Amino acid sequence: MDLDNLESHIRAFNEETHGRTDYYKDDIYIVLENKLYAPKSFLEKKVENFNMNVLLKKGFIFDSLDLIGDDNFSKWYEKQFSRKLKRVHAKKTLFLHAPDNKSIFDAIETVNKCYEVLRNQKIIFNGKKLPVQLGEWYAKCIFGLVQKRSTSQRGFDFFIGDKRVEVKVVWGDKTSPKGVKLRKSLVDLSDYVIIIYLARNFMIREVCFLDSDFVLRKFSTKGHTVFLKDVDISGYFFSKSAKHSDKVINVSALMKYSLPSLAMNLTENFKSDGD
Repeated sequence: MDLDNLESHIRAFNEETHGRTDYYKDDIYIVLENKLYAPKSFLEKKVENFNMNVLLKKGFIFDSLDLIGDDNFSKWYEKQFSRKLKRVHAKKTLFLHAPDNKSIFDAIETVNKCYEVLRNQKIIFNGKKLPVQLGEWYAKCIFGLVQKRSTSQRGFDFFIGDKRVEVKVVWGDKTSPKGVKLRKSLVDLSDYVIIIYLARNFMIREVCFLDSDFVLRKFSTKGHTVFLKDVDISGYFFSKSAKHSDKVINVSALMKYSLPSLAMNLTENFKSDGD
């Protein structure tokens, strides 16, 4: 699929209004950097070999309107289709867009330097919120996860297709001797468990992808908690196993945001992968 051709059709869609069409019913929109949108059904008709998986492989990611908010989209929608965006429709609307990876990478380097100063001055002793959100973003990029508002009190859940994914982020150069702590109820509700291990410099030092039923069957629990020790699951780490390498949809993101040592170990598993 030619991205230049895709972009030209998105621009063409925005050159006129479409109030007499059914495109207003779409709930997936492809987005250009300058906030130009086009519904998936339109691009499926116009772009030869249109395939969202190809876009995910090229670095596009999903975000829900419900998650990120976008006043510009509501105005665009009303202008394009001569109708208001209903709340029930907005809750289902997804964007597929390409992030500015250079800016993100530069920001990560800057944040790491700032954190080093604050740690050395004994001002902060952890940084849970930022690493967790960054690790979840990495998972979205690498596995093409869709983030949807939860029906529970958790906020947002992750999905691969119709499969629910529990994403756990571990920050630090070493894992706690007790292991990675998971809530049994959340594992039970999910189909997969993805563990993103971030080094202190915010780069990925390891990835582990497990089936939830395997976790519940294989590992003992203490009450409502499951502990996954490195010694028990290291055989499933991406650096050692290619079992779930087929779940990676954006190899470039995995390599780009991994520590050099991990990227080198992964090269063999993904050397034949192409766009």
